[in-house]
Amino acid sequence: MITNDDGIESDGLRRLAEAAKKFGKVYVIAPNKECSAMSHRITLRKPIDVRPVDYPVADVEAYATTGMPADCVRFGILNFVRGKTDLVLSGINYGYNCGSDIQYSATVGAALEGSIQGYPSVAASVD
Repeated sequence: MITNDDGIESDGLRRLAEAAKKFGKVYVIAPNKECSAMSHRITLRKPIDVRPVDYPVADVEAYATTGMPADCVRFGILNFVRGKTDLVLSGINYGYNCGSDIQYSATVGAALEGSIQGYPSVAASVD
């Protein structure tokens, strides 16, 4: 399962999905807009809309949400991924997530949510 904080149309997300599909079925669940610096924020008091999208990577099932990246991980694992999730990937983020910036990163927050849910999780960034 893959998400990010740069939005469903992010080139980094597309590149990660393209690489990951070589290893198995890929589900992309990502925010419908950019959500950088949202840390591990989740949505509590308003509905989250989820809609399927035609994704530019063949054989990838994709959804856009009005939620945050951590919401996307929870939604994906609980509602969309069929069978057991092998790995949660978050990124590829534009700009480094390192040093004190890690505490603000929603890319890292999404990977932390995957880990909290009990799944191996990786956050990736590039500059």
